Amino acid sequence: MTANPRLTTPFTARSTAAEILDGVDLTGRRMIVTGGASGIGVETTRALARAGAEVTIATRDPRRADALVEEFASQATRGAVSASALDLADLASVDAFVAGWQGPLDVLVANAGIMAIPTRQLTAQGWELQLATNYLGHFALARGLHDNLRAARAARVVVVSSGAHLAAPLDFDDPQFERRPYDPWSAYGQSKTAEVLLAVGISRRWAKDGITANALNPGYIFTNLQRHIDDDTMRAMGAMDEAGNLVEADYYKKPDQGASTTVLLAGSPLLDGVSGRYFDDNQEAEVVPGGPDATGGVAAHAMDPAAADRLWAYAEEALASR
Repeated sequence: MTANPRLTTPFTARSTAAEILDGVDLTGRRMIVTGGASGIGVETTRALARAGAEVTIATRDPRRADALVEEFASQATRGAVSASALDLADLASVDAFVAGWQGPLDVLVANAGIMAIPTRQLTAQGWELQLATNYLGHFALARGLHDNLRAARAARVVVVSSGAHLAAPLDFDDPQFERRPYDPWSAYGQSKTAEVLLAVGISRRWAKDGITANALNPGYIFTNLQRHIDDDTMRAMGAMDEAGNLVEADYYKKPDQGASTTVLLAGSPLLDGVSGRYFDDNQEAEVVPGGPDATGGVAAHAMDPAAADRLWAYAEEALASR
């Protein structure tokens, strides 16, 4: 939370990532985009690289990035794209990625994620898979790259969350669903709350190192993120008709529109020095009470500095005890 007025921009919910960076020169900036080989990650990577950035796609299967790497290798563009292996659910993989990164890092985009895993699954550390992938893996990655971010002098961390956080505070009493019944949407929602708290935590701890952190809701976009959702649920959401065809409501965005808020936070000079905030449709969101009836804004439970500190300590303990 901040005493500063809410930040507004000239962009809209329909602005594209390319429009956000029109006229912005990111030459010489080094960036990492987790999950940059699929969904809105592709458009995030493409827009940043076209603006001149050197973008590393961090993905479980680097071969999935081959087309995007080749796209920039074969064109006379200012930027460049490469790919490296990273499995956020495997902390050994995170350690290996961190060990392989050399030199300053200007921007870390925590974009990768999984959604609505139908059954409770645990990682080697005993963490529920969605919380582990969406939050803990990114926490370990950011912490491991802290010195590289600091070396850039004015680095940014961008965390891609979701409006699903609104109805799901983090359950500190049972975050891994060891006692309460597992629900895929509750698990997803609390992992997205945790991601916002990651940005809040970084902004509180690393400001002295010149590192800012903000979170965002990309909006509704059809991507591979929905792969675990069954057809009946998709129909109940109004996202599929009886014949199995996807139904794109008016409020759905194209992938390049869904990537726009990410790109705003990662590369726009409008965000210089801005930290600890949450954005939606290219505008800073209003802090709201949250709950099952909330339809917009950012929930107070996700911006709570005490909760951010508590989660940070919980994650540090998890990393120390493995």
